[in-house]
Amino acid sequence: MQYLHCMSMTRRSLLLALPAFAVARPTFAQAIPLSEISRYFNSFTTAEGEFTQINPDGTLSTGRIFIRRPGRVRFEYDPPERSLVMAGGGQVAIFDGRSNTGPNQYPLRHTPLNLILERDVDFSNRQMVVGHTHDETTTTVVAQDPENPQYGSIRLIFSSDPTELRQWVIRDDTGAETTVILGNMRFGGELSARLFNITAETEARRR
Repeated sequence: MQYLHCMSMTRRSLLLALPAFAVARPTFAQAIPLSEISRYFNSFTTAEGEFTQINPDGTLSTGRIFIRRPGRVRFEYDPPERSLVMAGGGQVAIFDGRSNTGPNQYPLRHTPLNLILERDVDFSNRQMVVGHTHDETTTTVVAQDPENPQYGSIRLIFSSDPTELRQWVIRDDTGAETTVILGNMRFGGELSARLFNITAETEARRR
């Protein structure tokens, strides 16, 4: 049970992840504007690539990420792990690679991931941004659900020229922090709805 709890917290943290995506825009001498951050997230529908995750205990995990906006994401961990995290149909599912009893599930709206998987992301018109800073090389934006800050927060780190998300740090509802770094991202491809079907994945793992 202790393993499952720790794994669930780590996988829940990963669900707050976002894809690295470069868009040719002018250089920003100051912090990248929130309107540009919003435009960035609204610029793509599908993405897939690789991720490296630094877990709260300092260990590393790697795998592949698949995104289909709005509201769908899938994180597949590299072998020997068979763990999987996915969001679809308004739910988040955490599959334990050591069990075939089905996933732990909870509403997507209960994670900060919901903020940036919406159909129309708008950082400027919602009171979701609690931090917006610039250190001359990167812009950092911290966001959380203004009505439910207990769900956790996302700290997004961008470079400019072009606008690109380099990494993010997730603070979950327990206070644990997870860092995710992305690589080899591809955008605009076709992603099957099956990748984000929790029921189908559950049935397949029981066979």
